[in-house]
Amino acid sequence: MSEEVLPDSHSTQDDSPAEHVSSLGSSVAIWLTLLVFTGLTVGAAFVDMGPFNTITALTIATFKAILVVLFFMHVKYTHEKLTGLVIVSAIFFLFILLALSMADYATRLWR
Repeated sequence: MSEEVLPDSHSTQDDSPAEHVSSLGSSVAIWLTLLVFTGLTVGAAFVDMGPFNTITALTIATFKAILVVLFFMHVKYTHEKLTGLVIVSAIFFLFILLALSMADYATRLWR
């Protein structure tokens, strides 16, 4: 007696590439790296470097943001077009922020 196997109506055909799943070890390593960068930021705040304190803190913050975006938001494992879109849109909104800030500064009455 042969039984006919019917296709499951709840199964889905997914032609998209498999999602990348990062390992626990890599997530912990990146988290520890972020903690080290946070410690560097705190340590740099106690060293008098004059106007370079802000530059140092922003540089460290940029590296931390890059790590978070690439690994925790999984942008590293996406298609190159999506990565480019994220970068272009981030730079676009940075320019909007800077333009509005400069417009505010230029129109201050206390100049």
